[in-house]
Amino acid sequence: MSNIQKAFENGKAFIPFITCGDPSLDVTEQLVYGAEEAGADLIELGIPFSDPTAEGPVIQAANLRALTNGVTTDDIFEMVRRIRKKTDIPMVFMTYANVVFSYGYGQMSHKKQQDGAVCAGHAEPGGLERLSRMESGTERFIRTAAEIGMDGLILPDVPFEEKEEFDTVCKKYGLDLISLIAPTSHERIRQIAAEASGFVYCVSSMGVTGVRAEITSDVGNMVKLVKETKDIPCAVGFGISTPEQAEKMAALSDGAIVGSAIVRICGQYGKDCVPYVKEYIRTMKEAL
Repeated sequence: MSNIQKAFENGKAFIPFITCGDPSLDVTEQLVYGAEEAGADLIELGIPFSDPTAEGPVIQAANLRALTNGVTTDDIFEMVRRIRKKTDIPMVFMTYANVVFSYGYGQMSHKKQQDGAVCAGHAEPGGLERLSRMESGTERFIRTAAEIGMDGLILPDVPFEEKEEFDTVCKKYGLDLISLIAPTSHERIRQIAAEASGFVYCVSSMGVTGVRAEITSDVGNMVKLVKETKDIPCAVGFGISTPEQAEKMAALSDGAIVGSAIVRICGQYGKDCVPYVKEYIRTMKEAL
């Protein structure tokens, strides 16, 4: 059993999403500890990206704030190393394919120049051989994520049909690539579920992330189709913000994921947000 699936062993799971570096990585680290104390079962850590296509305005703004503060993927990896000295709570990264694909590109280009692997069209002896052995950005990212103690990866912009180049590497290093299903997945739900690992992320609403007054999609049927195909936990996200919504979605699934409502609190209170986020998570967890 993966560490992720352990999050679902003791009843309904509450899964908060936190944008790393908003308002700072020091605060993000404290939010992780606070979330666990408040009852969170698994934590999604968002690696900021300049074009977060799945996100609504709240999380887009958080991404911008973090990037403006100079937060890098390596900074986030270092934060996770610190966190893993204090807690083993299941954690997954949520980010975008380009963040993973391009990881370490600048360092790799610099190394190629140092090694003389490629310079003005000339390859020094052994240079091309060394270049061929270099890790891809994808492998470098996933290997590092596994080494520092992350449990999984969510890439909302990678469709099922294109996941293999990421999934193969995740399996190599023991990381779960989390599959997403949406109200429009229809007949593809069984296909996606059959190859899923960790848990299945059920997208409750069409469009981008964000708080919604009402969730109208047939979440129960999505979960039913997954469960008929594979015995794997299902958690519902996108649009959940109130205890009533969390209770309703958890009743249909194995847990609730909340992002925008938490990120909004971080944006409102800045460096003083931790106690407010803790209280919100405690209230949401109690509702499940």
